Amino acid sequence: MHLKFPIIIGLAMASASSGWPQQQDGPGRTEPLYRVTVIERTVKAVNYQYRSGPTEIDFRGTVLLPEAKGEATVESKAGRTEIDARFEHVLPATRYGREYLTYVLWAITPEGRARNLGEVLAGSSDKAGLRVTTDLQAFGLIVTAEPYAAVRQPGDVVVMENEIRPDTMGKIEPIQAKFELLPRGEYTYNVPADQEAAEGNGRRVSMSRYEELLEVYQAQNAVQIAGAMGAGQYAGDTYSRAQELLRNAQDLEARHAGKSMVITAAREAAQTAEDARAITVKRKQDSESAAARAEAAQERERRLRAEAEAQTARAQSSADRATLDQERRERQQVEAPPPAAAQTPQPPEPRAVAQIDPQGAARERQRDLRMRLYQQLGASALETSDTPRGLMVTIPAGDFRNGKLQPGALREVEQVAAVMMAQPGLAAEVDDNFDSGEAKRAGEVRAVLIEGGAPAGSVAARSAGGSRPIASNATPSGRERNRRVEIVIHGEAIGNMPYWDRSYPLRLR
Repeated sequence: MHLKFPIIIGLAMASASSGWPQQQDGPGRTEPLYRVTVIERTVKAVNYQYRSGPTEIDFRGTVLLPEAKGEATVESKAGRTEIDARFEHVLPATRYGREYLTYVLWAITPEGRARNLGEVLAGSSDKAGLRVTTDLQAFGLIVTAEPYAAVRQPGDVVVMENEIRPDTMGKIEPIQAKFELLPRGEYTYNVPADQEAAEGNGRRVSMSRYEELLEVYQAQNAVQIAGAMGAGQYAGDTYSRAQELLRNAQDLEARHAGKSMVITAAREAAQTAEDARAITVKRKQDSESAAARAEAAQERERRLRAEAEAQTARAQSSADRATLDQERRERQQVEAPPPAAAQTPQPPEPRAVAQIDPQGAARERQRDLRMRLYQQLGASALETSDTPRGLMVTIPAGDFRNGKLQPGALREVEQVAAVMMAQPGLAAEVDDNFDSGEAKRAGEVRAVLIEGGAPAGSVAARSAGGSRPIASNATPSGRERNRRVEIVIHGEAIGNMPYWDRSYPLRLR
């Protein structure tokens, strides 16, 4: 999906330099030289000592903005922590893409929860400052480029992060949870030709006018992002309110009503649009989960009905065979000739006695059931294989977001639960093959299996870490294949021999 957003290319402050690095990409189109890469980093958090006085930390630029730097004074007081941050070499955010209009300062707790502390807006120079208050006690600080300042989750364009100084007072601890960042693809858009032509004629404006236009553009970004995600359908009232507030801000800006009124209206529009976007995401997830549960319930009902019909058919077939055998015996008794009186009775000829192998019959039943379950599991979109460990269903890393199953994978796992519920005596082991050493994703899959009908006592979750790679870790694609969750279904009912294997008896000659 390509979304269209207003940009601020061509708009510059009267005292600002315009030497942004660019390259030509066809006639009439200019793209930044920078290409953003998502980088997973571990930021150090500080538990600031309560009422021990102010302490200093530094900021350093990441590879996306290496020339940036800054410092902050942090002081823990009664009921709050005060942060006075100052930054230098803050270049325009549009260098990372036309959709990025501003920077935001975030506090990240040791558990990975993010808190928007406020907008980092450079003045007529490349310097910026921010004085804010938070209720958090232990946190790390990062700065990201964003399409508007009212976002509630940090994007993946991290340009600065805090750096602990030797004289920083407080307990230093790493942020254990890697903060899952919003995919940059949600902001990607194509600029129409007519808009490109309009942007080519940039104009210089005063600092006050620049701030007004910047806030209006951010509000327009927020409204259009919410609309593209479906806010009109899932959060109609809130989205309509955001559109009305945006039109009001645009009208105030066009009439030159004053910096204070324009910025106030624009910020309210952006905040309301962000509310609409958040409501939309939540209601979409609820709708998809409800649809997945309903579909899984229908699938379970169909499977149970089919199994009941199959059992009825087998019972009827057995009864029919017994009736035919009885009729055949009675007819043979009637048609048999009477024995001759003088005939010497002959001993009956020996009859072959069928050799019954109970173990062989049991193995045959196990193989038949194993093959049938393998075919049922193989009908899903997830990779299924028959291994000596059991029937294995593999969920790749791409089917998880923030440790949660994506809706499509959720439905597939619920179908696995339906298969287990229809066949008593099966157990499952859910292995987390992510190198983090945690069983977070395995626990999520186990919960879905139990909710789908699998017996709670027969489903276990554990972390295998990186102990069972299936590809080389020397390449990105190999590492991606190794990061997976495996559901291994086993039990006496299906035996411990894959359908592609067999045993061979040894006989002495």
